[in-house]
Amino acid sequence: MDMIAQYANQMMGYIMTIKINDIVDIAIIAYLIYRTLMFTRKSQTGQVLKGILLVLLSMWVAYQFKLHVLSFILGKAIEIGLLALVIVFHPEIRRFLEQVGSRGFKKFIGEQATSSSTTERAILQLVEAYRSMSRDHIGALVVFERNTILDDSIKSGTMVDAEVSGELLKNIFWPKAPLHDGAVIIRDGRVLSAGCVLPLTSNLNVSRDLGTRHRAAIGASEHSDAVVAIVSEETGSISVAIGGMLKRHLSLETLERLLRNELIPAEEAPSGNRLGKFGNLFRRKKGGDSNVE
Repeated sequence: MDMIAQYANQMMGYIMTIKINDIVDIAIIAYLIYRTLMFTRKSQTGQVLKGILLVLLSMWVAYQFKLHVLSFILGKAIEIGLLALVIVFHPEIRRFLEQVGSRGFKKFIGEQATSSSTTERAILQLVEAYRSMSRDHIGALVVFERNTILDDSIKSGTMVDAEVSGELLKNIFWPKAPLHDGAVIIRDGRVLSAGCVLPLTSNLNVSRDLGTRHRAAIGASEHSDAVVAIVSEETGSISVAIGGMLKRHLSLETLERLLRNELIPAEEAPSGNRLGKFGNLFRRKKGGDSNVE
């Protein structure tokens, strides 16, 4: 009991020495760490950070068990790794500084969520455009960006930054248009870039019937949490790629319902469209309406 009382007295002594500026200091550091982790999650650098933590843990273990050779090697690796980190994270560091400079302090402090009405309008316009393009067998590839930032693909295309409209999408994917072969990327309910290059899937089990457009859609969904909608130029069929899975031969109604479920939070969705995650189960039971490759 005496030890507990002594420990409690020490803790109270530490607490009494805390000042307002200390609390502000801790809060700022905690927030910066939080923002860094969020930015890392969106920039697909989580695996690199896991590797760094594993190296640091290995070095600590080697030091504790007096593994001198391993400690020496890991120590030198960390010294060189500091420079390597700057090279590896160069795009992310530059993107971070660009966001702080271009979007302003308010945007940096807290990201403003896209309103459900803006996203819903984008969905309706896409479905209307796909109705026409599916009928006329005009190929299309539209990516809805979510948490994972797709700056690399965006920079490979032509900046548009316009509201989503059916006519705009049909003009972009018109076979004789200069940007029709690439992908359109939608961010925050706006067409951000067109003619974008997407990474192709490396999955060897993908059906041979699928062309480059579908393979690019699957690849984009494998490397990010994006939702990718495709119109086949050969058959006019509509597909959606999510998480590396391709749902094929979708009706327009199923396309709209799927996009709503994936892109509009359940608590913000209109009352008639609150299907939630269980909606996927019911959709899969409709014969001929969807097919997962």
